[in-house]
Amino acid sequence: MEAINEMIFLAGLLLLLAILAGRISSRLGAPLLLVFLGLGMLAGEDGPGHIHFGDFKLAYLMGSTALAVILFDGGLRTHADTFRLARWPALSLATVGVLVTAVVTGAMVCLVMGVGWKEGFLVGSIIASTDAAAVFFLLNLRGLALRGRISATLEVESGLNDPMAVLLTLLAVTVLTSAGGVEPLHLLLELVQQLVGGVILGVAAGFALVWLVNRLDLADGLYPILALSFSLFVFGGAQAAGASGFLAVYLAGLILGNRPHKADRLIRRFHDGLAWLAQIGLFVMLGLLVTPSTLGPYLLPGTLVALGLMLVARPLAVFVCLLPFRFTLAELTYISWVGLRGAVPIVLAAIPILAGVPNAQAYFAVAFVVVLLSLLIQGWTVGPSARLLGLLAPPQPEPPSRADVDLPDGSGQLAVFTVARDSEAAKRGRGKLIIPESVQLLALIQNGRPVRPEDANRLQPGDTVLAMGDGAALAVMDRLFGRKIEAFDEDRPAGDFQIQGDMPAMAVGGIYGFDADDDPTQTLSGLIRRRLGHDPSLGDRVRVGEMELIVVSLKGGEAEVVGIDLTPPATGWAGFRDQLRAYGARIRRRLTHPLRRQAVGGD
Repeated sequence: MEAINEMIFLAGLLLLLAILAGRISSRLGAPLLLVFLGLGMLAGEDGPGHIHFGDFKLAYLMGSTALAVILFDGGLRTHADTFRLARWPALSLATVGVLVTAVVTGAMVCLVMGVGWKEGFLVGSIIASTDAAAVFFLLNLRGLALRGRISATLEVESGLNDPMAVLLTLLAVTVLTSAGGVEPLHLLLELVQQLVGGVILGVAAGFALVWLVNRLDLADGLYPILALSFSLFVFGGAQAAGASGFLAVYLAGLILGNRPHKADRLIRRFHDGLAWLAQIGLFVMLGLLVTPSTLGPYLLPGTLVALGLMLVARPLAVFVCLLPFRFTLAELTYISWVGLRGAVPIVLAAIPILAGVPNAQAYFAVAFVVVLLSLLIQGWTVGPSARLLGLLAPPQPEPPSRADVDLPDGSGQLAVFTVARDSEAAKRGRGKLIIPESVQLLALIQNGRPVRPEDANRLQPGDTVLAMGDGAALAVMDRLFGRKIEAFDEDRPAGDFQIQGDMPAMAVGGIYGFDADDDPTQTLSGLIRRRLGHDPSLGDRVRVGEMELIVVSLKGGEAEVVGIDLTPPATGWAGFRDQLRAYGARIRRRLTHPLRRQAVGGD
């Protein structure tokens, strides 16, 4: 009994310390997942905590469950437009990219560790996939305003690439532990079963869950529990059926998050907190699982493998898979760099240990070092590298203070907005706001008194607005009531000035001297779409003459506002050199500003 009480106490203490450490580290710019991992190591048997944890079977069970929760939440957060924008590049990376990464990294492992090709391929497969927990966490938590297509590709890839990594890892384990060989046809059929089965089960489960939520009359607190239990049921059922549970649970979340139902906000808020708990628990547990004193012999080979993965294998896979999709060199470079490794490789590294593969502990140690360096080096540079490569999108308004109530029939939501300072709504008169037709303004409270919306001439900061509409339309209202974010002047992600995307391209081209394809009916948005060769996304840039057109905001799949950059940055090596100089100057200014303030204060 005493031991159980101590375990509960330690679990609560570790969670509290993780939250507090995360709060402190976020101010320093440190990757939070690295902090959680480090906290687990400090609590482990080599740290002050002296907690001994070496149950790989339990770790694999807890890790798989946590990843299922994280992937389901990632699907809930992925908008359908985002998925459509990136599905083919992401699918290419999640299949061919993972295979290329595994093969190239495996060859490096053979050279560095002096093992055979089977063992090298096993390690390469373990660390071949990017990690959904790391990618979702670092991109969303830090609020990076990346170009839409880049962000979408990274997020969707991390949600789709686990099946391939799991299959390759199991293949390598089978080859190492069985006397006979593996039939290529059998391998191909198993891959098809994993992917196709995961897709079918995930989509079917998503629609079934939407139907259940809308049909069942439950207490509010039970709808999130229903979604959680159903997601775990789907994950476990798919795995038991030989399909990919990781893919199935991600797609089930994607379907649920993009279909109308009556418990949307309840489920999202619950799973947001649950995903945080899963990420903290997962990385703290993985930190407990490793014994730092045993990593010494594997630090050098692990570091060499990590550098080879970051600088050779991942870039080669990205360039092979994405060149047909018309990404720019800067975009390809960034996607190559942000191939974050996290919990998935460590969880997969437990499979050879459980299967009794010789030297499996060594492969686990190498995988851990690779993950540690990925979080330390790549995780810490997610933001600076985007700024250095000029890949920031125009900043969007901060979401306003908002409370929501789902309508019983699932047709929409009631939303209570608080008008933010410097918002679009506060700067314009109410009659000048462009409000979606599907949104109804029901009530307005100014200075503590109710006012009919039609009687109010202006909205003021702090006003409360009650509106009714569907989720997509209310997201537009977020941009109206949210506080605008000012970007650094030297970044100019929105260009020198902005115009409406529905303006005739020929008229704008005549003013600024660029060719608009001699089509009098074509708008700026249409010109951007034609030049890109795909649907526009936030932050996309198109060169026209000596300037660039920038997608500043989107509406209905079209560029609603277009920025004009009269002096766009150079491309190629010259552009990279200019960006590097500008970034260095920015750092010097930030370092000197505190000194100037101290000098002024001293006077």
